[in-house]
Amino acid sequence: MNRLMLASELGKRVVVTLGGEAVAQIKDTVFDAGAGRITGFTLSGRGLLAGPLKKSLPFAAVHALGPAAVMIPSETVLEDRDAVVGSRDAGHGQVIGVPVLTDEGTEVGTVRDMVIAAGTDGRVVGFEIAANENLDPHKRRVFIPRGQTLAVSGQAVVVPARAGHFVADDLPSFEAQVEAFHADAGRAVPETRTAGEGDLA
Repeated sequence: MNRLMLASELGKRVVVTLGGEAVAQIKDTVFDAGAGRITGFTLSGRGLLAGPLKKSLPFAAVHALGPAAVMIPSETVLEDRDAVVGSRDAGHGQVIGVPVLTDEGTEVGTVRDMVIAAGTDGRVVGFEIAANENLDPHKRRVFIPRGQTLAVSGQAVVVPARAGHFVADDLPSFEAQVEAFHADAGRAVPETRTAGEGDLA
């Protein structure tokens, strides 16, 4: 798996062409809840007095998400803002602060951030959440994987109950937990397993 990063880390990251020209900086992340992917970014100019730009960056045009910059082939890949934002009604940070529920109906916390895989597909692999006592008796900030089917709205994020067994305290260790979560999903469920066994209470 590629290195993981928080969506919030991308805010104000400079957008640079492969020719070395800094053309903008990231303003907001556009999130497609149904697809479970980052679909693009709104942009602002650079400098203290720079405001929002009329152009935006579709994720498909990103060459690489790096620790210092978002790399693009050239400025020609930028599109009109409406083409990227469009009708993406979940793309304006509305997922932040919403409750996280398991598919068994247990509330386990609230979303603080989205965890995305660095690379060129913009996959959201999990969430940073403020856990409640149903997930963590210490109510810490933890990372939890998302399922293959992502249910997100302005009211709730739904994750598989078994995802509670793959939480991590920090982003570096979360990468291994995401891999274990997906490996576990690929294994057949034993016939002797009873309903609710091993799932969150």
